[in-house]
Amino acid sequence: MKKEEITKFISLFDELKNQEKSQEIEFWLARDLQKLLGYSEWRNFNEVISKAKKSCQASKNNISSHFVDINKMGAIGLNKERSLDDIMLTRYACYLIAQNADPKKEVVAFAQTYFAIQTRKQELLEERLEIQERLRARKKLSETEKELSSNIYQRGVDDYGFARIRAKGDKALFNNSTAEMKKRLDIKNNRVLADFLPTITIKAKDFATEITNFNVNKENLQGEQSITSEHMKNNKAVRDTLTARGIYPEELPIAEDIKKLERKLKSDGKKLGKGKFKTENL
Repeated sequence: MKKEEITKFISLFDELKNQEKSQEIEFWLARDLQKLLGYSEWRNFNEVISKAKKSCQASKNNISSHFVDINKMGAIGLNKERSLDDIMLTRYACYLIAQNADPKKEVVAFAQTYFAIQTRKQELLEERLEIQERLRARKKLSETEKELSSNIYQRGVDDYGFARIRAKGDKALFNNSTAEMKKRLDIKNNRVLADFLPTITIKAKDFATEITNFNVNKENLQGEQSITSEHMKNNKAVRDTLTARGIYPEELPIAEDIKKLERKLKSDGKKLGKGKFKTENL
């Protein structure tokens, strides 16, 4: 395809995008995409959609989440309309349709590449958002633990005491000691356990520590023994909540090293600033 044809395709595809304002969901209509991909007959294009649905199912995605059947009024002649079957498509559905369309059509060959890149961009965006959420959760836990450390220092507990309190909290949350969890996840002894925990577990630790902070102040708890008891009770309560939903913190797989993710985001930011992202990275 020529450069102007590529620009026209992208422009037309963007113009065809609809927005469900109540749910902020973007979608495209199959009959519009049919014309854009050079299919004159709906029945032929519908066969492509059927193949795309099978691909969707094979990739273990819910078909109804990406292909939604609707009816709309369409013109069939001068001042005449009739009800037409149509389908609301997500961007991923558009990608699957392009992959199952006739590659001999030049516009389809281009669309396959275009949608593949756009889908990869979406995947990278979702991945980046997940990383940022985990980093925020880890930072929040550090702040909450720092607050607890400062709080209990004024109540007769030194740094060694804080370490023991935190370790007892881990035992109550994981039903394993901190050392046992590190061994279980193959984490080096000089690294912090929380740096390798999934987001849900980091937030669980933070919530339990927040409750400890609150009750230490509310009940004016003093000394290591009473604060340890409070912290263990809160971690056990959080564990009970998780296990009641079938989530066992000690059984969750290790997550990527927080330090590595921080370096990755920092590196990506430098690349964006220098405009060095290449198509194959999208």
